[in-house]
Amino acid sequence: MAPSVSSTTTSVPEAPKLQKTIRLNGKGGGQPQQNGDSLQRDPIEVKYRDFFWTYTEEPHRTRRIAIIKAHPEVTKLCGPESLTKYVVLGVVSLQILCAYVLRNTPFFSAPFWLLAYVVGATANQNLFLAIHEISHNLAFRSPTANRLFAIVANLPIGVPYSASFRPYHLTHHKSLGVDGLDTDLPTALEAIFLDSILGKAFFCTFQIFFYAIRPMCVYQVPFTWVSATNVAVQLAFDAIILKTLGGNSMLYFLLSSFLAGSLHPLAGHFIAEHYVYSTVTPTQADPANRVPVPETYSYYGPLNFLTYNVGLHNEHHDFPAVPWTRLPALNRIAHEFYDDLPHHRSWTYVIWRFIFDENVGIRCRVKRKEGGRLVGQKGGKVAPQADWKQDEIEA
Repeated sequence: MAPSVSSTTTSVPEAPKLQKTIRLNGKGGGQPQQNGDSLQRDPIEVKYRDFFWTYTEEPHRTRRIAIIKAHPEVTKLCGPESLTKYVVLGVVSLQILCAYVLRNTPFFSAPFWLLAYVVGATANQNLFLAIHEISHNLAFRSPTANRLFAIVANLPIGVPYSASFRPYHLTHHKSLGVDGLDTDLPTALEAIFLDSILGKAFFCTFQIFFYAIRPMCVYQVPFTWVSATNVAVQLAFDAIILKTLGGNSMLYFLLSSFLAGSLHPLAGHFIAEHYVYSTVTPTQADPANRVPVPETYSYYGPLNFLTYNVGLHNEHHDFPAVPWTRLPALNRIAHEFYDDLPHHRSWTYVIWRFIFDENVGIRCRVKRKEGGRLVGQKGGKVAPQADWKQDEIEA
């Protein structure tokens, strides 16, 4: 595919379209096997169009070690950002104010939907990403304070999810691209039924539901006291809103959350972060060469201002302990590690191209059968849910 300079910048040259799919024919750390189908894969994926399968290690740990060796001062960027709590409280207050303003406005009216799209969806996407930031313990030094404050950020979203998001998200970091662990990955059924223009348009419109429901279908995380608190506080808040402001105000919160994960410019980050937009060369297409396919993309554009710099996604995965305000500094210090990586310039164009470009779609994700690190991992194998350490879920 030919990347557009208006959206995706890459140093990878054009390659034949037939080289798009990577097939497994080797095991990590060993020699390629003669039988390319020796690894057990989902038969549905084999029958239809496959994902990008690889045995290469996820790139972030290796790059993090190299950056620290070249620039040891980057470790000083790690740690909580006190500004986060004030931004969260301001956005939560803004959403409550908007709910108050719309309390008597008909739901099926232009002012209601316009305010929900322009202000509400932007604010709730900001809160989604505040919870993402807080899940890395970057608002307070106390882990418990972070858990509880994430519940505050959750309030205008209308549905309790901050407690369960954290273990799923940390597993995404520790097991990036690992099939069956990284719940950010589309399933085989999604790739089959949504790998068309209409299917991709449906996915982009309702992707908030995919991100909410898919993790629970892949595996379940323990229900902890934080989870119970999250549910109880959210239900109490929703009841207060319904009692004092009425149903329209509650609908404003829910509509804002839906639009935030639908066809909204800020929702482009969901797709931009890990879907493969670069051309896969013949060298990359042969797993025996162990040349990785780019699987994380940063976005460098003005919308980072509204989204806790989540667009600096390579930087974030390399150093999850660096808060949003210091990610640009990380990029400047270690720019030689990031300048040549494929990246996006427009989240809106990311969505447009995802829907209409036949070379980009649901199946354009890098998957691996093993590798990474899971909460409670033992002996290189996935620990069953019962073996998860409680402090790893709640810490």
